[in-house]
Amino acid sequence: MTDKDKEKDNRTPEEKKTAEELAVEMKVASIKRRQLAYSSDSSSGNPEKTKEELAARLSWKEKRKLKAERLAEPKVELNRRTLRRQKELLLITIPFVLYGFIFYYLPLGGWIMAFQDYEPKDGLLGSEFVGLDVFRYIFGEESFLYAFRNTLAMGVINLVLSFVFAIGFALLLNEVRLRGPKKFAQTVSYLPHFLSWIIVVGIVRDMLSMDHGIVNDLLVRFDILDKPMNFFSKPDLFWWIVGFSNVWKETGWNSIIYLAAITAINPEMYEAAALDGAGRFGKMWHVTLPGIKPTIFILLMINIGNVLNVGFEIQYLLTNAMIKKVSETIDIWVLYWGIGQGDFSVGTAAGIFKSVVSIILIYLANSAAKATGEERLF
Repeated sequence: MTDKDKEKDNRTPEEKKTAEELAVEMKVASIKRRQLAYSSDSSSGNPEKTKEELAARLSWKEKRKLKAERLAEPKVELNRRTLRRQKELLLITIPFVLYGFIFYYLPLGGWIMAFQDYEPKDGLLGSEFVGLDVFRYIFGEESFLYAFRNTLAMGVINLVLSFVFAIGFALLLNEVRLRGPKKFAQTVSYLPHFLSWIIVVGIVRDMLSMDHGIVNDLLVRFDILDKPMNFFSKPDLFWWIVGFSNVWKETGWNSIIYLAAITAINPEMYEAAALDGAGRFGKMWHVTLPGIKPTIFILLMINIGNVLNVGFEIQYLLTNAMIKKVSETIDIWVLYWGIGQGDFSVGTAAGIFKSVVSIILIYLANSAAKATGEERLF
């Protein structure tokens, strides 16, 4: 480099470093920190101790810190040089950022209705401000508290059942070695996802019908019931009917991402397990499940945030006067009280409540994953 070039190159040493160099430095620093953690034991004059024995003597907080450092992604310094190098990627993201702002963030201005005695003729700026009176009203309504209980209960049931069945189906499908039967099972399991809820509800009603419904026929034929039962008059069964309807509709579709994660597992892991004497169940338990654990944690945290979004159609279509107390969700309550009666302030307040609860659940789940050193969202 000539003297003239040196005069032009006024960048600081940090700006001259590339993202790859920064990543290498971060990894080296992480290794040095782990080595220092073991230095107190390794310098005690007993070199026969293995790393596992030394790690066992670390406290729980130290182990958690070391694991977090190992999983931490290298941070790239944001400067003009980095922005110039990635300008094409930034330009590509502009339409998506605008879309998200217009359709997701701009409508949040309507939340002001929850703090007003909103009247359409007065508009957002002309309606009377009432503070938290609308929230006090909905929390004082017994029907809203029942709706929240039903929504939370059905959300938890759907979350547990969908995870258990989707993971189990993916594990079993992965063990099918014949390509033809495997593709057939995948295709058949995906089809219910593309059916509308009105069709699914019709199928559920036919299956549980008292008049020649297959479920009642089987229960009576095997002497489990003396006579056909009206499933839609039993409040204690409604949540489980909704839960298993969701399982039938979405299990195949939800298993796709787990099957994709399974394909990323190194085949040598299965060969090593086979040499150790592991059978098919042993390989699933000790190789497949640990291999897809990060995917399971990420999807679990995402779905925990959606635990109150249990849907609207199936509850609305299956409900009747006998089970209304356990079938009404927050969305149905908003339909009756917010839209049906024209009280938009009440509907907006209920929607804000759902959003706040979802944010709190995601934050708690992410904090728990961070505390245990598992995969997390942020």
